Amino acid sequence: MVKPEKKIATQRIYQGRAVSMRVDTVGKADGSKTTREVVEHSDCIAVVPLDEQNNVLLVRQFRYPLGRFLLEIPAGGIDPGEGPIDSVRRELQEEIGYLPRKIDKLGGFYTVPGYGTEYLHCFLATDLVPARLVAEDTDDIEIVRVSRDEIPRLIASGEICDAKSIAALLMFLCIRQGK
Repeated sequence: MVKPEKKIATQRIYQGRAVSMRVDTVGKADGSKTTREVVEHSDCIAVVPLDEQNNVLLVRQFRYPLGRFLLEIPAGGIDPGEGPIDSVRRELQEEIGYLPRKIDKLGGFYTVPGYGTEYLHCFLATDLVPARLVAEDTDDIEIVRVSRDEIPRLIASGEICDAKSIAALLMFLCIRQGK
């Protein structure tokens, strides 16, 4: 069995609002040493909100690093002291103006395990009731209702092109297909 690498030393090279970065010196099983660059990011949630007509509520928002608008599922960070379910409730109220009465776990995954620490918890939210929370960075979000049957086409065409949305929507479709 291969042995895990052991951290020998760490150097923090960046501390930001959303991410931090460190460079670790690690010892490998064969006795050699190397470095690993690690982007630290808190855990997050991603939600497939489903209305009473089986429409998925997506959000279209500008993503600065890409210089373009993306069609995505609602998502966001888990605040300190907040659990994933509480984060789901808050994010949906901020981004789409609804509070879910029912939340089911779809699964989860590490977003970039080769160099990052973020874990993404994926949920299905149903029984939505209007309830708006105001947040400073959600003014420019457009809500787009999409039939559940349109999801595969939107993924295949590249209209939905971010990993979290694709993964959570496919989890949703696979789980719902089995029911």
